[in-house]
Amino acid sequence: MNTALLLGGLALGLLALYALVFMVIAPAAPRVARSRRLAPGQEYVSGLTRLTRRTTDALDAAGARRGRRLFGAEELELAGIRTEPSGFIVLVVAGSLALGAFGALLGLSNGSSLLLAVIFAVLGPVIAKLIVSARTSARREKFAEQIDDIVQMIAGALRAGHGLNRAFAAVAAEAEEPAARELARVVNETRLGRPLGEALRTVAERMKSPDFEWVTQAITISQETGGNLAEVLDQVGATIRERGEIRRHVKALSAEGRLSAIILVLLPIGVFLFLMVSNANYVSFFFTNPIGVLALAVALVLLIVGTIWVSRSVKVDF
Repeated sequence: MNTALLLGGLALGLLALYALVFMVIAPAAPRVARSRRLAPGQEYVSGLTRLTRRTTDALDAAGARRGRRLFGAEELELAGIRTEPSGFIVLVVAGSLALGAFGALLGLSNGSSLLLAVIFAVLGPVIAKLIVSARTSARREKFAEQIDDIVQMIAGALRAGHGLNRAFAAVAAEAEEPAARELARVVNETRLGRPLGEALRTVAERMKSPDFEWVTQAITISQETGGNLAEVLDQVGATIRERGEIRRHVKALSAEGRLSAIILVLLPIGVFLFLMVSNANYVSFFFTNPIGVLALAVALVLLIVGTIWVSRSVKVDF
């Protein structure tokens, strides 16, 4: 008789007995809801929540002493991640531990559990950094696509008789993310006394948008010299619209090159990881021999240089 089948049958039998006894024959007595058992104004805090709060407080204190963090608040805000830096670091550490455990399980068959666990655990912060960078780039691209609509809405509000600050408040209330959040920041800063031009210039620098920098310059010059700002914004909006069409056209033409760059960068990494999982002895030379370690370091440097080179080649500035 197969031992695995016997153990599986015993486990299923025990589960069936548990379900029969504790759920059918003698079910547990109904419990009073936790909210009714707490005193008025008292909040229930689980042990896991308390442990998480202590961990995040310790990370906040350590980050305050160092003055610089791996994932700063501004970096996470630019990526649209509404999580405190300490909480995000806890998530990254938990993900790294999960990846390390996964790597250890993969290496059980060929004896490379420790090596795969370390490699997969190191991939956690790298993947998190790539995700934050990708979300930041996507958010900036979406903001660049919204500038034309923002300019038209501001010009329409000015023609309707609203003041400039009121026009920005109306656009911030009606626009979509990320423009709504960035313009709401501008509105709040101007209400606190900061000049409108400085607040807009900060947004242009945060989002790395030359188009919005033009809008900022047009508004600043109009405030200093006067004139019909709505017509000026219409002309700026037309220029931004034409630049957007060219940008989308260039993006479509360079799609093949960008896809080739991604494949060329990920292919050697994927093949190396596949060989480590399927046949660790085949690549053990790179970790046990000084020549192999040197070859692996040279390959890593060449891969980084090639990645930068290819990314610069497919990127078009205009």
